[in-house]
Amino acid sequence: MRDLFIMALDKVVGVIVVLLGLGIVIGAGVVSFGGGAMGPGMGPMAGGGPLAGLMILIVGAIYLILVGGFLYLGLGVYHNTRRTAEAVEKMAAGR
Repeated sequence: MRDLFIMALDKVVGVIVVLLGLGIVIGAGVVSFGGGAMGPGMGPMAGGGPLAGLMILIVGAIYLILVGGFLYLGLGVYHNTRRTAEAVEKMAAGR
């Protein structure tokens, strides 16, 4: 049962990383090309433009690398610990 949850978490982490990447690209596109509705206080000088979109891509990519890296690092530690425990058990059984 434990392996089922770990495998499910592995898949969820993959989906989260992909969704974060899509959100960053879509958000940068919206800011860059001025999409969306104009709300109160949102005039032509409300910000945006290609430079703002580029900054969202850069900061978002750094954020995605950090978050995705830490999530996969946690899963990697689990998998390495499991493999080490299996190897130690084999060595102990061989003696």
